[in-house]
This record gives sequence, C-alpha cells and structure tokens, in this order.
Amino acid sequence: MTDELLERARAWAAEDPDPETRAELLGLVEAGDTEELADRFRGTLEFGTAGLRGALGAGPNRMNRVVVLRAAAGLARYLLDNGAGTGDAVVIGYDARHNSDVFAQDTAAVMTGAGLRALLMPRPLPTPLLAFAIRELGCVAGVMVTASHNPPQDNGYKVYLGDGSQIVPPADHEIAERIAAVGALTDIPRGEGTEVLGEDIVERYERTVAGLVGPGPRDLKLVYTPLHGVGGSTVQRVLELAGFTAPAEPPAQAEPDGTFPTVAFPNPEEPGAMDLAMALAAEVDADLVVANDPDADRCAVAAPGPHGWQMLRGDEVGALLAAHLLRQGKQGVYAQSIVSSSLLGAMAAKAGQEHAETLTGFKWIGRIPGLAFGYEEALGYCVDPDHVKDKDGVSALLLVCELAAAAKAEGRTVRDLLDDIAREYGLHATDQLSVRFSDLAEIPATMQRLREEPPASLGGLAVVRLDDLAAGSADLPPTDGLRFVLEDHARVIVRPSGTEPKVKCYLEVVVPVEADGAPEDGDWGAVDAARIAATGRLDAIRADVKKAAGL
Repeated sequence: MTDELLERARAWAAEDPDPETRAELLGLVEAGDTEELADRFRGTLEFGTAGLRGALGAGPNRMNRVVVLRAAAGLARYLLDNGAGTGDAVVIGYDARHNSDVFAQDTAAVMTGAGLRALLMPRPLPTPLLAFAIRELGCVAGVMVTASHNPPQDNGYKVYLGDGSQIVPPADHEIAERIAAVGALTDIPRGEGTEVLGEDIVERYERTVAGLVGPGPRDLKLVYTPLHGVGGSTVQRVLELAGFTAPAEPPAQAEPDGTFPTVAFPNPEEPGAMDLAMALAAEVDADLVVANDPDADRCAVAAPGPHGWQMLRGDEVGALLAAHLLRQGKQGVYAQSIVSSSLLGAMAAKAGQEHAETLTGFKWIGRIPGLAFGYEEALGYCVDPDHVKDKDGVSALLLVCELAAAAKAEGRTVRDLLDDIAREYGLHATDQLSVRFSDLAEIPATMQRLREEPPASLGGLAVVRLDDLAAGSADLPPTDGLRFVLEDHARVIVRPSGTEPKVKCYLEVVVPVEADGAPEDGDWGAVDAARIAATGRLDAIRADVKKAAGL
C-alpha cells in the first residue's frame, strides 16, 4: 500500500502544472511522510452544492490547480450538455486569497478551450458582484473563486447557473460526474481568448445598489471594516453614491490580505474579529459599526449598548431589514432558512405577505419564486433579488445605514427599533452553540447520539415534537438535521455545518413583552425584563443540549 501511495503521489506531481505544489508533494514523497500523503490521497475533494472548498495544497483532497482545472472541465462539459452553445459566456470572479487569481485564470482558459466565452472580473471583487454580473451580462454560468470566511489556508470554488442562483441538486451531482470523467490533465483543451472585463461592470453594480435607497436622512457616523477582504472600495463607493459620509476604517484591516493577520478567523461572527472596529467606533464616537466578511457576501452590525459596543445577532439584523422593507411596502415572499428566527414569519403574516422557509443556504433561498427578502442567521441577507439572487453584504449594509440614519433623525437608535419589534411580536431571542471537530468522524457520531437518545426536555421545557430533517417533507428536501420543538414556542435545531468541520445548534425562545409605558414616559423596563428572562432560558437550553449531544 505504501508503494502504491508513493506512486500515486509521483504521478500526480508529474501532472501538476504548479511548481509550488509539485515541489510540496515530492518533498512529502522524499520524506516518506505516508500519513500526510494518505490524507491528501484519501479521496477527491468533493464537489457539492457549495462547489469546492478545502485547504490549499497538493493532492486530490486539497485545493490546487489540478483540482480546479478538472472541476472547470467538468463544469464546461455539463454546460455544453445542458444547452450552452459555442460563444455562450461564463463570468469568473475571484477574491484576494492565495491563488484565487490563478484558479480564476485557469478556469477561464478551460472555458475558452471548450468553446465558451470566458469573462474574467477585472480584479478581486465581492462575490455578490459576480452574482450580479451573471444576469447583467446574460451569462450561462458564473464561477467565484473564494472560501468566503474560512481560515486563511482554505480556498474554494462556487458555481452559479444562468439564473444567478447557486447550484442545487441534481446539478451538483451531474457536474461531479463529469469532473470524475475528465481524463488526463494534458487532454483538457485550454484557450487564450479570455476577455478581462472593464470597470464598467463594477460601476453598474455600484449604481444599482446605491439606487436601492430613496431620499432621506444621511447623517450617520460610521465605522466600517472589510476584515482584510475585497469589499472595501465597493462599499466606500456605494456609500458615497448614496450620500453617506465616508466611514472610518481600522487601517490594519482596510486592505485585502489573504493571510488575515489581525484575526484568528476572518468571520465577523467569531470572537475578536470585530474588536478593532468596535475600538475605533468608541474612539470616534460612531453611531454604528458595519462590516463584511472577506468576500463581502455577509454583513455584520454592531451598536452601542449599556455595556459598550455589542454585535447584533444575524436574526436581529434580519428583523431590522424586514421591518424596513415592510414599512416601505415591498411586496412578495419573505423567506428564511429553517435555522433562522421564527420572527420573520410573524412579521410577514401581520403585513399580509407570504412567508417561506428553506434549507440552510442561499442556494435555496435565492430560488424562492416571488422573493422580496431573504435571510439566514449567519449574517446573510438578500434585499434586491431582482439583481442579486444571493446574499449580498454590500446592499444589506447600505439598507442598514438607511434605516439607522432615519432612526437617528428621530432621536432614536437601532436598539430602539429592535425594542419596537419585541413589543409588537414578543421577544424572539436566539443563540448558537457551535463546536469545531478535529476528528470528522465525531460529527455523524454526535448526530447519531441525538437520534438514538433524544432528550425529553431541554432547559426545563418539554420536547413536544422531534423532526428528523433527514426524512424530508412536503416543504423541505432531506438534510442531515434534527429539530426539537419545545413548549412556549421555543426551538432547537442541530445540524452539521456545510462548509466547516462543525456541529451547529440553533436555539430560540420567545418571551412575551408585558405592556409598558410610552417612549416619552421613559418606561422601557418590560423589554429589558424579557431579555433577562430569555437569556436565562437560552443558557439552560444550551447546557442541556451540550449534555444530550455529548459536546
């Protein structure tokens, strides 16, 4: 077996066009590091609904030029087999991670070699701009080279079809089959006719986003961070076009840098990621902090609170955006992932709008017919599905600024707006328990434990129903997850992450808010009391979930 493994590694290295990964692999062969080689050749990096995502490095179980060239060839074959013709366009974008530009250029060369037009973005740009360009330019598909908010050692390959939505089954399986059927790398035709797009596509996106806001107050002191990602210049320009003053930025995070030197994980949800921005906000006495993840498809918000600057939860931002759009009379379906707060359903129902739930991910939310607004608690929001059928951290950021400026003009804050929502619908409080595993086998084992020995109660609330989401339903395709429906409208959903080695548990409690005084009376104690009660309930539920799951 060792000889066979070493031979496979040598054969891969002989085919690898990248001198860096070729040398890396041959170094492992010479060192006889069979444990590391076995991991790299344990299988092929799986192509799924998120496309490809994994650690950079040599071998079939890593992200590298060989894997990307084969993926591009399989995708091109799928497109041609499903109605694409010679000269149809595929637009390709990329972020600022290591090798993103190389992977994008390789993809373009394969597309032109297959007889398709390859349109390459002019520079590292946000993922939502790529999603916008697909429909704006009439393309049959789009590819975005990004690993979003993953650690710096990762990269990825996200695929969209011509409707501007991410791929879903069965397209992912059909593309994977064609990738598996690709022969020798030298047999993949590669052309040289890549068309590098001009800045006009960026300007069209920026004008479209800026056009989402109407006339109104613009007095807002902002701090913004792109978290070393590619959102900076686009966000600055959109805010300028919309009439906002340029935000302050933490200098250490302002420029694209794929090593993400100031954060442990380049995800605004992770502890510490927003510390520099919130420290700057306190220093300049800002009204609001807004942020993007590195590919700018997510939007994070922080606001001053009684104990200093605090992050808003994704569900809170989702509620603020939904309330804002409903006040403006936006018609259509208000959709969310199943792990997001049930509050959106109540808000849509009261406004006479249709509501829908989908599996986790914008590959599902973006496909809802008649979508007006969609969100997921992991800081993803779609506020303009007519142009971007995906989460868009730039347009969501702009609308947050619009609603915050309108509140400031009335002497109020985004926290006051959240209190209004709690009074009207009850306090919907959410939290998350997320556990990262080094041993991937522990993830299915954790799910199996909960299936075989489900708890009868969580946090003192009886489990009134357990839904095994793997069975599917009339409304949802099957997925690996469990939904515990508790007394008093509380809920827990447990699922493996689709992009990281984690098990995620999503908790929600609903606490009624007793009637209290009008704003002018200064009596706002009922909302605070509900928050305290909700925190206690969530803490108790979290402790019981950890115990039941063996986490």
